[in-house]
Amino acid sequence: MSQQNTSTQGVSEDSSRFSRVAIVTGATSGIGEATVRKFVQSGYGVIGNARSADKLEALAVELGDAFFGVAGDAGDASVIDQLLDAAQAYFARPADIVVVNAGRGLGGLMTEVDLAEYEQVLKLNVLGAALLMQKAAQALVEKQAADFPRQAADIVVIGSVVGRNISPFSAVYGSTKFAVQSLAEGLRREVGKKGVRVTVIEPGIVVSGFQDAAGYDDHLVDKFNTDFGPLLYGADIANAIDFVVAQPSHIHINELMIRPTRQDYP
Repeated sequence: MSQQNTSTQGVSEDSSRFSRVAIVTGATSGIGEATVRKFVQSGYGVIGNARSADKLEALAVELGDAFFGVAGDAGDASVIDQLLDAAQAYFARPADIVVVNAGRGLGGLMTEVDLAEYEQVLKLNVLGAALLMQKAAQALVEKQAADFPRQAADIVVIGSVVGRNISPFSAVYGSTKFAVQSLAEGLRREVGKKGVRVTVIEPGIVVSGFQDAAGYDDHLVDKFNTDFGPLLYGADIANAIDFVVAQPSHIHINELMIRPTRQDYP
């Protein structure tokens, strides 16, 4: 069941000062949290989503009226509707950036992975992402019918290098990113001509809580650092996202792969 964060209810006192309005899922950790912070620094208003109302509340206290949190499962259609509605209600205009970031990993070889757990990963990483992409695209196409090329509109999808290259240690997780990147490319071909940019960001190994949640053991994480370090941080990916959406409306960077310098594969 979803729960809206009520601590920041109401309309931002001066919403006109925000140059753009963004929705970011997975907003309280890793790439998502770094993106929220970068967008606020860039002068954007942000609607953030995560499961933890307490963590969203902490961000709202820190970031002030530039941030509004909606707690709930990013794979839930009703939560996605809340996110889109909150942009209009809180910032007095619709979102023009949607970052499809929420997701989880699942480590393990194909012969060993728990396929029951894989089903839950598929629900969030693929179906949840598809729902958000679909609803965001519908709203942004309607918006851009009047606003393009005067204004840009962006859907940014967080993929992965393992969505392009098969990796034995995360083959099933990688399959969800192959799927999401396929969906995003199909969507780009559909809505790009209507003034909506769809960009896939494909990070390599990023230092975050992702590895623990995915079940990667300490030995594997240590090997990442030894073989590929220094690794990426969430802020590195957030900087790239900010660059992509800052381009003039007629410029579309539709794919961007980012690896640590020493990461040769995947």
